[in-house]
Amino acid sequence: MLRMAKTFGYIIGYAALVTSQLNKVKSKKYQINDVRKQDEMIHLYAQKWSSRILESAGANIHVTGNTEPLDEPVLYIANHEGNFDIPVLIKHLPQPFGFISKKEVENIPFLKPWMEEMNCIYLDRSNRRASLQMIKDGINKLKEQHSLLIFPEGSRSKGGPMQEFKAGSFKLAKSAKVKIIPIAIYGTSNIMEKQNSKNIVPSDVYVHILDPVTPDIFEDHTMQEVSQYVQEKISHAVHSLKENDYVKH
Repeated sequence: MLRMAKTFGYIIGYAALVTSQLNKVKSKKYQINDVRKQDEMIHLYAQKWSSRILESAGANIHVTGNTEPLDEPVLYIANHEGNFDIPVLIKHLPQPFGFISKKEVENIPFLKPWMEEMNCIYLDRSNRRASLQMIKDGINKLKEQHSLLIFPEGSRSKGGPMQEFKAGSFKLAKSAKVKIIPIAIYGTSNIMEKQNSKNIVPSDVYVHILDPVTPDIFEDHTMQEVSQYVQEKISHAVHSLKENDYVKH
């Protein structure tokens, strides 16, 4: 329980601390003419926040695959295992990104202004019109040269079977004509969800960054086919990560 209190203290406390500097940060950001460098500057603050959370939780992260950044915006597509997916990926993916977040996160103190600077987009899952607006906003962000992350399962698997990917998520990549980078993540649910969200325990977390899927895939395949293809690649990678974890332990 002490580790949990400390970790959640970092989640809110560090965000509160740097929020007092937000106006200065924004002023520096808009002195930079390059969108990519603007995102990199904001991302440094997000990475510090993520690092403190992961250290407090005792998470030991192992990253494999294509860790070199691309000089272009991309759509990261990942399976969604647990609440710690976001800090793990903020800290360890090779380039800055905003992410699609459930609307309820807006209510967490001090996070909203930073998420806006990161180009995050909120989704009200109970409102179909809001879902369509999220797609439109996401396409615009990608066209403006910001990378994005989306979890097409829509909710956490909590260590259970991966849920079916929602094909509509792939419209972001199709319409913006950007590469898809599939991400497999395994082990985050061991930190909290498998403790019934009542405790936080140190855990190994594995991330594998797969090869890019180029936008021309949509010339010969429907979004549903692309969704199934990407999910199969991620599912296979997650299975391999699990096997490697079992061998180590």
